[in-house]
Amino acid sequence: MLRTQIQLSEEQARAVRSAAAAEGVSMAEIIRRAVDAFVAKPSEPDMAQKRRDALSVVGAFRSGAGDISDHHDAYLEEAFS
Repeated sequence: MLRTQIQLSEEQARAVRSAAAAEGVSMAEIIRRAVDAFVAKPSEPDMAQKRRDALSVVGAFRSGAGDISDHHDAYLEEAFS
């Protein structure tokens, strides 16, 4: 293992110490688990990427109806009933 020094706020240190005591493991183990969970999780796309993704499907599908924008609620109600 690689030894690393970090700084925690008092609140973070209390929370880590409490979690470690509750599980009967070291603070280092709690921090290692947290790091593992962080790096295993795919990063959340930023808002600009979310917008690009949403806009990329605009106009990609055709319903055949010419009044979707005016009567979308009625179409949704029909689809879900």
